[in-house]
Amino acid sequence: MKIYQEYLEEYENGIIGYTPLAIIGQSCLGSVAAMFILMNGNSIAQMSQLFIVTIMCMFYNGAILSQQKPKISFNLLIVSVVFSIIITIFNLV
Repeated sequence: MKIYQEYLEEYENGIIGYTPLAIIGQSCLGSVAAMFILMNGNSIAQMSQLFIVTIMCMFYNGAILSQQKPKISFNLLIVSVVFSIIITIFNLV
């Protein structure tokens, strides 16, 4: 929990700089996840995964655009990145 608090504090202090970097990074990671999903076909299972990855990325982008509190946007960033990584690994196997 200490690591989380340190990163949250760093994110809050540098939110103006970290926000654009995080948007670009998590959007690219979501795009990679989408590419691997679509490489495995276009069944209902793949389309459901694609929908969820897209929504997770859009949640973070929406939180930034609606100027949510830094803690909310930071948590959404973590969830989006972790979920995209999990889906990417799942579709690589």
